[in-house]
Amino acid sequence: MKGYLMQMQPFSVNDGDGIRTTIFLAGCPLHCKWCANPEGLRQHPVVGFYARLCIGCGACAAVCPKGIGIDLNAEREKCVSCGACVAACPKGARKALVSLADADEIIAEAAKHQLFYRNSGGGITFSGGEATAQPELLEYLSSRLYDMGFSLDIESCGYFEFERVRSSLERMDLIFMDLKHMDSALHEKFTGVPNERILENIKRLAELSARVVIRIPTIEGVNADEENIRKSGEFVKKYLPRAEMELLPYHKFGFGKYEALGMDLPDAAFGTPTKEKMEHLKGILREIGISLADFK
Repeated sequence: MKGYLMQMQPFSVNDGDGIRTTIFLAGCPLHCKWCANPEGLRQHPVVGFYARLCIGCGACAAVCPKGIGIDLNAEREKCVSCGACVAACPKGARKALVSLADADEIIAEAAKHQLFYRNSGGGITFSGGEATAQPELLEYLSSRLYDMGFSLDIESCGYFEFERVRSSLERMDLIFMDLKHMDSALHEKFTGVPNERILENIKRLAELSARVVIRIPTIEGVNADEENIRKSGEFVKKYLPRAEMELLPYHKFGFGKYEALGMDLPDAAFGTPTKEKMEHLKGILREIGISLADFK
């Protein structure tokens, strides 16, 4: 079996307990206007061009079957992401950001670090993109890694058909699920989809035995207001009384990928709440009786 892989990140300490390998699977039904991994929106090979690393040697152009020059982003519509330029570039200015990967090779790579997992209480986390966007691949990977005895976690936007991925979710020790906005119209404005399916899937997590952490990417100009945070906390407390929540302040770590893909940067109006604002919002959740997680 094959699937679209963004990257595998070993020695991760922010995506669950202990030392983990995070497997980023491509494809996402949401198109969040602040997305930190824009290369993973589609299930298709993607090559990035990092102009700051380019020395202008022309090795990429010499091997390109489509005749694309040094500046990939100036002719990106011609690119078929064959990867010839990635192999030819001596400085890493061309990078495969999404590749078609063999599932058994993904498993073998993840298993290399099992000593670190076992000694730290860690394991493997599925992320993306959206890990559930390739349900057959997720099922294949999770079933085999589970049978190998690894602890499994997943990070999800929550927009999926629950029954289609139930068996995969049942193998998870920890499920991180995003709750980006309680107002469905605003959720659709900022992510491209309404939130009803996500809210229903959050409710259904109560059917599973996994530990649950509901995450809110907290963004000024989107959802970092008292009303939204309070409604989010009240919803979680009502339907998942044992779940924890985590507020993640907005960051710009993915901006380099936008440049590598020739994409416009996210709206400059999006901002990171101050530390004081974040503590205030966390205080609202504590007042509701929510336990807060902190994996960052």
